[in-house]
Amino acid sequence: MDKPVRVLAKAVRQRVRPGRLRDLLHGVPTGKPLHPPLATVSLGCWLSATVLDLADADPRATRLLLATGIANALPTAAAGLTDWSSLHREQQRVGFVHMLSNLTALGLFSASLLARLRGMERPGRLLSYAGLGFAGLGGYLGGHLAYRQAAGANHAPQVTHLVPLGWHDLCLIRDLPEGRPVARRLGYIQLFVLRQGEGVTVLADRCPHLAGPLHQGRLVMEDGDACVVCPWHGSTFRLADGSVKHGPATAPAPMFETRIRRDGTIQVRPGLT
Repeated sequence: MDKPVRVLAKAVRQRVRPGRLRDLLHGVPTGKPLHPPLATVSLGCWLSATVLDLADADPRATRLLLATGIANALPTAAAGLTDWSSLHREQQRVGFVHMLSNLTALGLFSASLLARLRGMERPGRLLSYAGLGFAGLGGYLGGHLAYRQAAGANHAPQVTHLVPLGWHDLCLIRDLPEGRPVARRLGYIQLFVLRQGEGVTVLADRCPHLAGPLHQGRLVMEDGDACVVCPWHGSTFRLADGSVKHGPATAPAPMFETRIRRDGTIQVRPGLT
């Protein structure tokens, strides 16, 4: 599957360029991935329609639920494809089968709705049952992506769990290069450290998207904000507070407060969230 995966992922990235639309599809404005809640709406509508079929309920209610799930599937697929195009290859392989399963389910539910509109209730019900089976398979694979392969999860370290309260010595300011980010260790955590004059910016070094090394990223200006761009998938974070400027990441990069002692030692502590 690697060849079609590569071709499709490249096509999606070229079609949906970095910008407001891509950020919206990733879920940057809400701080959470957009695809899972949208997928829940469609799957819930289709499951409810099937339950109504089993209960011999009003056919109009069943048709309404089917139509709602089908209409919602379009933005769901757009958000899912956008997320999928920025995953690593092992995740993309599972996501590709997840997509094929859901496309089959969408086709079956669409055929079911058309059959019902033509008065063929029994074939419509059978198509819905088949569609629910493929939708269930797609949902299972989506859960595997999220919970086993951690697609969409926050990969930045939870610094409040790993760093004790209070100030901690990090390094001497004279040991840091000017204007170039480097990595430094603080206990269990690797940090992104940037010296600019007498000011020092410290973030958790692992990108929240897929744990890319931020200290290897580019420093850019975005709408007047100094930012760092993850070298793996292009997630962009403000240096001022670690917040997300552009996806695919939706969670912020944890930030550390800094101060400099008289002897030039930089001290850090986790920032307030």
